[in-house]
Amino acid sequence: MPNLATWMRRKDEKWFQPFFAKHRDIHVFDARKGDVALDQMDGLLLTGGSDISPEFLRQKVADPSVLSKDMDPKRDGWEFEAVQEALSRGLPILAICKGLQVFNVALGGTLKLDIKGHNLPHQRERDVQPLRSARRASHRFPKVNSAHHQAIDRLGEDLEVEAWAAHDGIIEQVRLRKYPFGLAVQYHPERSRIYDSLFEDFLARLESSKR
Repeated sequence: MPNLATWMRRKDEKWFQPFFAKHRDIHVFDARKGDVALDQMDGLLLTGGSDISPEFLRQKVADPSVLSKDMDPKRDGWEFEAVQEALSRGLPILAICKGLQVFNVALGGTLKLDIKGHNLPHQRERDVQPLRSARRASHRFPKVNSAHHQAIDRLGEDLEVEAWAAHDGIIEQVRLRKYPFGLAVQYHPERSRIYDSLFEDFLARLESSKR
């Protein structure tokens, strides 16, 4: 039985449950609920959440007021440790929204700490954000449900951009080069069935890593 590590907000559980229900052989360990033995995990899922705490960023924060008020340093510390453990063992990694930002910073990148026009209410659960995808993108979607106020600025080491917001070039999808499976997206594939292929790809890699 493969083990999947994550830290998931209570309000997000309803979105991920349908995928886990289809793969009952996968045992999900949520660090929000208790200790997770990272050395016994077979994959890592980084989900959405509040902004990364300043002490974990690789840049100066000129205006702290732009950061969200509900930052969680305990979660951040766990996620950065989990990324390093997963990378050291070549485990499958899927990073979503805040997860993309954590993944980028963990690999040495920086963030745009506050951007306008990417956090509109109608974008949260509707696929209305047009994308421009690279030819070699592992998963291609014409529109996504991306709502966020931070984004990648300087890319982390060995990350390659696979998709951008069509109207202003904000990075929406990256993958880790020369790595079995390391995919990070700024949008929310858990909230719409049009992204099923992305999740099935990740969960299939997780299951095969245990064989």
